[in-house]
Amino acid sequence: MPLITLRELQDIMRECAGEDESVQSFEQAPDTTFEDLGYDSLALLETHSRIKRDYGVELSDDEVTVFKTPKELADLVNTQLSAV
Repeated sequence: MPLITLRELQDIMRECAGEDESVQSFEQAPDTTFEDLGYDSLALLETHSRIKRDYGVELSDDEVTVFKTPKELADLVNTQLSAV
């Protein structure tokens, strides 16, 4: 399975949180915290469900909320995908 890109992660989060295109690009700010980007823990949990469904990656709710930036979350997902 292909790895998740920052763009794909952002698309998933926008759909889950109902955000529009005005949120700063994850590709331009991969180390900016989700909080600073305007995403809360509920958006992260919804994103977790979509990642599980779309990519088959099993993450605990605790794992998802520990990661603070798009790069950290994408790296975790990609580590799981690479292990399959």
